[in-house]
Amino acid sequence: MQDKIMLNSTHVSNFMLSAYFGTGLFKYLFFMFVMCYYLFIICANVLLIVVICVNRNLHEPMYLFLCSLFVNELYGSTGLFPFLLLQILSDIHTVSLPFCFLQIFCLFSYGGVEYLNLAITSYDRYLAICCPLQYNTQMTGNKIAIFIILTWFFPILLCIVMLSLSNSLELCGDIIQKVYCDNYSIVKLSCFDTTFNNIYGICITILSIFPPLILIFYTYIKILKVCLSGSKQTKKKALSTCTPHLASLLNFSCGACFEILQSRFNMSNLPNMLRIFLSLYWLTCQPLLSPLLYGLNLSKIRIICKNLAKAIF
Repeated sequence: MQDKIMLNSTHVSNFMLSAYFGTGLFKYLFFMFVMCYYLFIICANVLLIVVICVNRNLHEPMYLFLCSLFVNELYGSTGLFPFLLLQILSDIHTVSLPFCFLQIFCLFSYGGVEYLNLAITSYDRYLAICCPLQYNTQMTGNKIAIFIILTWFFPILLCIVMLSLSNSLELCGDIIQKVYCDNYSIVKLSCFDTTFNNIYGICITILSIFPPLILIFYTYIKILKVCLSGSKQTKKKALSTCTPHLASLLNFSCGACFEILQSRFNMSNLPNMLRIFLSLYWLTCQPLLSPLLYGLNLSKIRIICKNLAKAIF
């Protein structure tokens, strides 16, 4: 049996993305729409990064963590949109193995960094609202730098190990039933037992999602208790800073949940367009939603952006 499998296995150098379908001349319309959307994401995130970096009164922990979040939105969207634009115009939807692994690394590390960024931002809000007297001693410059470095280091490390395991697999197929590269789709193409890869994939999914979520829920329970017993001004401050964070968390969690369920379970009974939408939601909506939520809701950023717009126009 093993000899038969070895005969069927081939050295895969390219993958075929089977979720794409013919759109005729409409592909140019789709291309323009996706390109405009991507440019809007770039402009929104770059604007807020520049605003935070240039204005010294925004060099506070919360805004520095938000700057890291906006950099991650650029990073994740750049891992998807240029590739998506090329595939929309192409008649043959193939991707080389090295580039496929590079895309998996970018997209999955983006997801891990996103959750940790949201968790650290919630911890910062907890200290500012629940422990205001200890805030400056707890959130020093060195601690902020360490938090941001760890936010990026752990997801990148986990992704490197994951891709090392996937790269060692012997593959018996080259068809990925998605519009972008996905690690579990490659694991399913293996000729041999992938129990260890599956266990590791489940473990890093749990480690990437649940510890940050536990921290977020804990901090917001504490914030809620303070708000219920605090003054009207305290409630207003908490609401203005925490609302965009909670909306961002809920949106990203829903998108990630759709993607995990679709990757792990057979969703072939769903329409192809719906499956494509669900698989792309967590990568396309969040990079634009984050700068819009924080840019519109945080008064300091909103005022600076308004003044900048008046100066330009």
